[in-house]
Amino acid sequence: MLAEVLIFVPSIARFRSDFMTMRLEKAQIAALAQLAAEDMVTPALEKELLANAEVYNVVLRRDEVRQLVLSSPIPTPIAGTFDLREAGPWELIRDAFRCLLDADEKIIRVIGYPVQAAGLLIEVTMDAGPMRAAMLDYSERILILSALISVVTAFLLFVAVQRLIVLPIRRVVSHMKAYAEAPEDARRVIDPTASVVELRDAEEAMASMQQQLTGSLRQKERLAQLGGAVAKISHDLRNILTTAQLFADRIEGSDDPMVARAAPKLVNSISRAAALCESTLAFGKAEESPPSLRQFSLAALAEEVAEAEGLAGEGSVTCLIEVPQAMMISADYEQLYRVLSNLIRNARQAIEATGTEGSIEISAGETPAEWWISVGDTGPGLPERAREHLFEAFQGGARKGGIGLGLAIAAELVRGHGGRLELFRSDSLGSEFLIHLPKTIARS
Repeated sequence: MLAEVLIFVPSIARFRSDFMTMRLEKAQIAALAQLAAEDMVTPALEKELLANAEVYNVVLRRDEVRQLVLSSPIPTPIAGTFDLREAGPWELIRDAFRCLLDADEKIIRVIGYPVQAAGLLIEVTMDAGPMRAAMLDYSERILILSALISVVTAFLLFVAVQRLIVLPIRRVVSHMKAYAEAPEDARRVIDPTASVVELRDAEEAMASMQQQLTGSLRQKERLAQLGGAVAKISHDLRNILTTAQLFADRIEGSDDPMVARAAPKLVNSISRAAALCESTLAFGKAEESPPSLRQFSLAALAEEVAEAEGLAGEGSVTCLIEVPQAMMISADYEQLYRVLSNLIRNARQAIEATGTEGSIEISAGETPAEWWISVGDTGPGLPERAREHLFEAFQGGARKGGIGLGLAIAAELVRGHGGRLELFRSDSLGSEFLIHLPKTIARS
């Protein structure tokens, strides 16, 4: 529409200028007829010449002489004079719109140059009404043409938007819905076909994301099936090992020296296998139950765990508990027991693997926002591979021969309290884990 306006404004001005120029040309022809046969032009013929030229008077200036060639009575006084010889574009546009807006019948004087250099100037008086009517008719045709162009342009734009944008987006949306119904089906991954560069980039990114998601879902499905099978096998194997452990305990009391030497190794092997089955079954649960919070003494819990792990008496591994007796925390007693038990057992086994004496230290403290518990040891430190996947199950344990379930379970239990378990340090002097428990959990 802006383009049409920019086209219409100068064109209507040019139409008015051409209209008046045409009147000047007709008037010049009529005047030349009068000059060529001045004695033969009767008043009736002069009136007919003026009527054909659609003017009232014709004035020619030739050789510096202004001559009224043709004349007739003027019905009303002249309302304005327009000189086409020196009119600029802005003046023509202004006068054109004034003519369009003025509906009064007026007589105007128009001055211009004669054609073919037939004089210095030509001047006519004419009625402005027919010119205004012609300008309105021209404007109406321009308006109709503009409307047609606008309709065609809108239709072409609609078709272009539909084909280039709407249909590809609709296709992407339908693919997204179809993929959401069965994301495991690789056949539902979108095939990028858009011709618009931006939409094609979006389709390619979506296809890549769908392929990755489909692969992840398939992998998780296989892992879930494998986990179910492992859980069943571990359950049955645990029952078998429990029976074997009972027989091994009886064999351990045999008087046969060879049996007495072999029995402890057999008992240890069966115990490790049973512990592995228990850990696998515990981790294989869908999720841990929410913590049941209550207040209790952390020092009493630490002493109970140390005693259960065989660190209460004399031995190669000692346990030092630096927890204030008056310190009370709010947590799930059983779950925190399992967390400390896993950490202390790992520390004890790491020290025992070195064949030297060592110690485990349990300390604790609090800030306005949280309680913290530290479990450190004087063992050999964690290997580099274990640090990379420290809290991931089956990704390498913290000790040789471990499967990595203990720390994964402990981290999950701490997260259930809204806290976190982190490795504070691990070097040749030992390792230290920190448990952070927030005080903002609701207490029961």
